[in-house]
Amino acid sequence: MSTPDRRPFPLFAILGVVALLAVVGVVVAFQRGAPSSAPVTAQAPEAPEAVAPAAAQGRTVKHGQGSSVVPLNPQRVVVFDLVALDILQALAVDVLGVAGDQFPHHLAPFADAKYPRMGTLFEPNYEALHAAKPDLIITGGRSTAKYASLSKIAPTVDLPMGGVNYIDTVVANTELLAGIFGKEEKGRALVAELRASIAKLKETTASRGKGLVVLVTGGRISAYGPGSRFGVIHGDFGVPVAAEGLSASLHGEVIGSEFIREKNPDWLFVIDRDASMGQQGGARQVLDNELVQQTTAWKNGQVVYLDPMNAYLIGGGIQAVEALCHQVAEAYAARTR
Repeated sequence: MSTPDRRPFPLFAILGVVALLAVVGVVVAFQRGAPSSAPVTAQAPEAPEAVAPAAAQGRTVKHGQGSSVVPLNPQRVVVFDLVALDILQALAVDVLGVAGDQFPHHLAPFADAKYPRMGTLFEPNYEALHAAKPDLIITGGRSTAKYASLSKIAPTVDLPMGGVNYIDTVVANTELLAGIFGKEEKGRALVAELRASIAKLKETTASRGKGLVVLVTGGRISAYGPGSRFGVIHGDFGVPVAAEGLSASLHGEVIGSEFIREKNPDWLFVIDRDASMGQQGGARQVLDNELVQQTTAWKNGQVVYLDPMNAYLIGGGIQAVEALCHQVAEAYAARTR
């Protein structure tokens, strides 16, 4: 009877089995959460997707140049428009940087050095702007032409200018900015106050004679009618028109003193552009002539020199319009005393 072959099991096979069992043990231990001396760096779970920072989140906002996605809570705001600056101040929203070097009346605090200059209202300083790292840029009026280039740096919204629907535009711009900064309640209060002031003024203007709005600069006179840059006097404040058919152009129609005498307004509203630019205004000298002196407005002391900062430089800011409304109301009230 033959004896079975009892040759020893190859050593390399034994080692292979041991290695296999070790790997299985590590995997089982890892799956059960048991500690293991085997390196598990490659098996570590990946970090969860990071929640997008607030600056990357936002809402879509429609504005004068279309629509933009703006941050939910902008913190680094750069403003290239005095209208926007006026509204933001009224809403108690602080800003990071501003443009220009003229900050009249209520906007004077922005002349402080703590608000870095980002260029002019017409030409941004791109180096300063990039250094500021804004999360929102606001343009409008004089800076509208730079919207395209500025929007490449940060989310940008553009405020349209008023025209035919002047006060509606002021209200829309106020509501737009109030919504961006979570100031809706304050915005509604500002709008309600403005509308109340205008409604009260219109009760007076409708029956007190016709008016003509002129701008004087460099010795030249331009007239403005309803729907124009200064059409708020007629369209919203309710002053009847003394000169029909004036175009609604941005720069008005060039006229002379003969035109003023011919139209013979009961009220003459004057905007001295030179004074708004910090120069010695010459509007009073230009209009003080024998032709204008023949008008009812001149004879009755109803020539009103509108605040050039509120009427021309700032324009459609809700505070500026409110102040303009009060100035016109005061002029009418003064003639009844």
